[in-house]
Amino acid sequence: MKKFFLFVIFGFLVSCQKKTETAADALHKKVFKDEVRLKTTPVQSQGHSTLCWIYAMLGTIETEHLMQGDSVVLSSDYLARMLLTEQVRERYLTKGRKPISMRGMMPMAIHLLEQYGVEPLASYHAKSKINYHVVGRKLEQITDVALARRQGLEYLEERVNDLLDSTIDFMPKYVFMLGAEYTPLEFAHSVCQKDEYQAFTSFTHHPFHQPFVLELADNQMNDAFMNVPIDTLMNRIDSSLRAGHPVCWEGDVSEPGFSFKKGIATIDVSSDVQSLRQEQFEQFKTTDDHCLVLVGIARDEKNEKYYLAKNSWGTHNVYGGFMYLSEDYVKLKTIAVMIRKS
Repeated sequence: MKKFFLFVIFGFLVSCQKKTETAADALHKKVFKDEVRLKTTPVQSQGHSTLCWIYAMLGTIETEHLMQGDSVVLSSDYLARMLLTEQVRERYLTKGRKPISMRGMMPMAIHLLEQYGVEPLASYHAKSKINYHVVGRKLEQITDVALARRQGLEYLEERVNDLLDSTIDFMPKYVFMLGAEYTPLEFAHSVCQKDEYQAFTSFTHHPFHQPFVLELADNQMNDAFMNVPIDTLMNRIDSSLRAGHPVCWEGDVSEPGFSFKKGIATIDVSSDVQSLRQEQFEQFKTTDDHCLVLVGIARDEKNEKYYLAKNSWGTHNVYGGFMYLSEDYVKLKTIAVMIRKS
């Protein structure tokens, strides 16, 4: 039991964050020919945080706008601040029972955007990379003191805002874009329409062609995902990319074949993929580790199919922060995707 508990804690700390690899991992650079390559904003680094789900979802929205001839770069730090503020309030009102967690899934970023709006990166960004885990622990301490003294939400929010102003940056009241003035909420509605994206998954413990709440700890808002066969899911991914729309991808990056330094992820699949997906999901061999933006389709020297993905671990790999995921890897290790509705 103790061994299992330690394993869970270790997984919590390392998932969604950059894996440690040696320089030798980058010696071989595969050559790919891109069949589809969508435009992207610059690769960012999520630093010491588990905010890949925010970076990936915002990166998906950014690429969508670039492909439409527009240009926008959005602030992950703004949504992170809104999440922290919301969780402080919940922790206080639940008398300390709710922990502050920066983990989440792709639809959660859309919920935050719809409720609190968003800022351009140029208007709101941290002065330096922040360890949001440490910030969360500080906020828990502040909340617990206010709770013990029954100081109320107004006092608590003042303390929280003081900490976040000094740690991240002061909050602007308005967004200025192309000579117009917006509130963060108005700006968010201009870059992402309500229900613009749909979440999909593929598991057999629920009926296909019906939505279900994916039973994962990171699914904090109990979002429902449309359940479809894996071949249908892969066809939707391909159709979206070939039509010029990015796909937000969430899945397992703990496999030995996943190498950030080499910029590739490969895996051997020798049996029925649908059954193997379910088996590895139920045995916790496929875990909800990380989010990426799928922005292309490519072929290697052997004409094998790969998906080009924009990561959020910085640019220090052989493809400048991008990765190529083999078709089998995506088939087997996808937890869920967010795809723009037709």
